[in-house]
Parts: sequence; structure tokens; C-alpha cells
Amino acid sequence: MNVAVLHLLAALLLAPLFPGVINRVKARFAGRQGAPLFQLYFDLAKLLKKGAVFSTTSTWLFRAGSAGVLATSLAALVFVPAWGCPSLIHFQGDFILFAYLLGLGRFLTMLAALDTGSAFEGMGASREAFFSALAEPALLLGLAVLAGFSHSLSLQGIYLSIPGVPLPALFFLLVAFGIIFLAENARIPVDDPNTHLELTMIHEVMVLDHSGPDLALIEYAGALRLWATGLLVVGLLPIRTELPLLDLADAIFLLFAWAVVVGVVESSMARLRINRVPLLLGVAFVLSVLSLFWRVK
Repeated sequence: MNVAVLHLLAALLLAPLFPGVINRVKARFAGRQGAPLFQLYFDLAKLLKKGAVFSTTSTWLFRAGSAGVLATSLAALVFVPAWGCPSLIHFQGDFILFAYLLGLGRFLTMLAALDTGSAFEGMGASREAFFSALAEPALLLGLAVLAGFSHSLSLQGIYLSIPGVPLPALFFLLVAFGIIFLAENARIPVDDPNTHLELTMIHEVMVLDHSGPDLALIEYAGALRLWATGLLVVGLLPIRTELPLLDLADAIFLLFAWAVVVGVVESSMARLRINRVPLLLGVAFVLSVLSLFWRVK
């Protein structure tokens, strides 16, 4: 079987385990046993058995939003190579489509939140739009720098050429993409996925009206998004084995190692104040700019 197909199957099966690892690390830091590693699998199974409740003000946009978010996450996943493995679909310029698929997923989530007619969810959608407008330029610039080093406009060509990128540039991009990962997935210090009551919520407030299978689709799409954006981070490590199956195993191992790192980061710091988040995303953009200097040289 094609190794790219194996990667897709592994992602579909193992992606819900990613947040489980993060939550277990956070629980250990807090001195608790925490939820089971497979908690998200249990939650998804329970939600799929429940019925859905819809606001009387919502339209078909709200109902289609959750399915659209899952579709964009799946579509983005097929363009990302697993470390040294080829991606399932690749063509010149697909890194731009990848970024826009992530943006489309956010747009559909915001549209569904606004369709409920809730000012609370509209507030979260407004914040999501503002922060994504700061994160996307840093991501696109970082990918463009890597495209310049690899002389390829495809994510597959970009990441297969990582060993040839100067280490200082990789270091700056690793930190920048790590920040973007936290912002894209609504993690601490940008947002707290476990918060449901505070007025500083961003992602969670946008999905408050979703229930049953619709909420299951959004939760699963979020896990796939963690997997896809996590590959952007771990793929920057300049080591390849030239053996696709071994590279796939290494990619999966490194993804869960990255989940442990994210858990440590979230356990070591608090969420930033809303007015501080743009400064953090500005740091990611500056780091992407600094990596450009090695391309100029």
C-alpha cells in the first residue's frame, strides 16, 4: 500500500489521541490522574449517538458548518507530507491552498457561530477573525521562505528538502510555526480549550450551540487540524532516513512527542490577556522574517 495512504489512515485513526496526550501531560503537572488517553474517542462515540438541538434563529449555514469544517481539515491533511514521506496529493503551489483550507475552516466556524444570532458567539468569531489575520501572514511567509530554499512550491518538495535548509533559519521557523500551531488550534497561551465560562473564550464560545453529531464532527476536525499543523512543526527537524515507512513511523512518534511538549508549555504558563495575543503573533511574523535573511545571503 502507498505510504501516503498509510499516513492518511494513521491520521484518521490516531488524531483523536493527540489531544488525549496533551491533556494527560497537563493532568500530571497538576498532580492529577486525568482523563483516559482515549477520552476523545469515548466522547465522539457518545456524541454520535445523541440528537442535535438547533437554535430557532439558525439556518442551513449552521447545519452545514460542522461538515464543512471537517471537510476542510481532511482536505488540508492530504497535502501535508509526514516527515520524509510523500503527501497523498501534491502540485506546485499547494502550500497556498493548504493555508487557505485552514482559513476556510475558520471562516465556516465563524459563519456558523454568527448564524446562531448570539452576541456571545459573535464576540468569539470577531476575535478569531482578528487573530487569524495575524497568524496567516507569518505562516505563509515561513512557507514561502522554505519554498525559496527548496525551489519548490509544493509542501512535499518543501519538506523533503528540509535537510538542506540552514540551521539558524530552521530554528527561527520552528519557533514561529510552534506559535502558529498554538494559535491555529486555540491552545494556551492564545486560548484555553477547557474554558467554558469566561468572557475571554475564542474557539469554544463559537461552538457552544453545537451538539450531538455536529459537535462530534467539529471535535474530530479539531483533532485532524492538530495533526496536520503538528506535521508542519516536526517536519522542520533536519533528519530523514530515506526509508518511507521508517519516516512515517518517525513522524508519528515525533507528533506525539510534540504533543508532550505542548502539554508542558500549557502547564508552564497561563493564557495571555487578549491584548497581548497580537504581540505573540507578531513575534512569529518577525521570526519568519528573520529566517528570510539566510535565504537572501
